[in-house]
Amino acid sequence: MRGLRIFGVGTAALVTAALLVAPGASAQEGAQRDERPTAIVSLGDSAISGEGAGNYEPGTRGENGNWCHRSANALVHRTAVADRTINLACSGADSANVSLADTTHYTEGSQARRLIDVARQYRVTTVLVQVGANDDPAFADTMLDCIEAWFNPFGSGCRSRLQTEWPRRLAAMAPKVETAVNDVRSAMTQAGYAAGSYNLVLTSYASPLTERMDEVLHGPQGCPFKIGDARYGRTVAVPQLSEVLRGVATRTGVKFLDFSRGTEGHEACSGYNNPSTEWQNRVTVDPWAWVTGGLDAIGIHMAQESFHPNARGHGQLGRCVTEFVASGRGSAACVVGADGNLHAV
Repeated sequence: MRGLRIFGVGTAALVTAALLVAPGASAQEGAQRDERPTAIVSLGDSAISGEGAGNYEPGTRGENGNWCHRSANALVHRTAVADRTINLACSGADSANVSLADTTHYTEGSQARRLIDVARQYRVTTVLVQVGANDDPAFADTMLDCIEAWFNPFGSGCRSRLQTEWPRRLAAMAPKVETAVNDVRSAMTQAGYAAGSYNLVLTSYASPLTERMDEVLHGPQGCPFKIGDARYGRTVAVPQLSEVLRGVATRTGVKFLDFSRGTEGHEACSGYNNPSTEWQNRVTVDPWAWVTGGLDAIGIHMAQESFHPNARGHGQLGRCVTEFVASGRGSAACVVGADGNLHAV
């Protein structure tokens, strides 16, 4: 994994920073004098930390209570836009954990505060932020509620309640994500970066499910959801979440990359009895989590990889991020092209 040793600011970096703000020096001259390695940094929750993609960094696999599950296969490490790729995201993080607030999550403090140190050591050219699902939407709990509804063959499913609740949850989430995004920008300012000297990109989330799965066997195949609930999630809930995050990006003046269709046709159980074509995990239970996490692993941590992008999915999302950053556009959507790969369009 590249660029993960983060230390205090070295003398050379301090001299470089001084040159960048020296009176009379133009921004172009400053950039030419800055010899620090370039870096792209990701902040956020499980969907961007690499949860579900395996090969997690030592120390984030449950050791001493740290379940951040930062993966060497995470999408930031599959980009090709900078010399270094640095992942500060943590599974289960909410907007407060990304912000500059004095919070602790899985033993780790504010991601934005850590970004300040990274941005002083490297010349950060792109910051990716993916957060919000663990705020009021409570995405993981919602998935569990929908699984519970599947076990009731006579019930109407989880969508009947969500159709009313979901928009309210998204509205409550939006200002929290705005605070986090503004704090990330503030962190970069504190590290000496001028507005417009780097890309700040807010992303949405890819739908983990589809209604296009085996109508009879999808439950035993690892997707215990009512078909109607899965359809509602893919066609309504996830797109609505994406549009609210797009609004956050607009109000905060940052770039936006829509992931909502990023795994379309490759969602969990879309391959029926062949998961090799899928970019999202089905129900995944890791009985060996207790080896690194001890007794703390028993329960939710053994299944926390479920319904997250796998290594193939992260590879495709990283490809789309690379295209988007290279394009210089302010917004785009990741969509599967005729070649079977994900593209920023």
